[in-house]
Amino acid sequence: MIQDHMSALRKKHEALERKINEEETRPLPDTIRIHSLKKEKLRLKEELLD
Repeated sequence: MIQDHMSALRKKHEALERKINEEETRPLPDTIRIHSLKKEKLRLKEELLD
């Protein structure tokens, strides 16, 4: 059960990484959205390390 939870967190983390990369490569990136995505990604990373 814990493995499933960790796997789901990793998938969410990877999805956030893709969204950040997509946003950063747009002609006019939304810096507020990037900041929000990075904050969420960091929260997930911290949860994975606990």
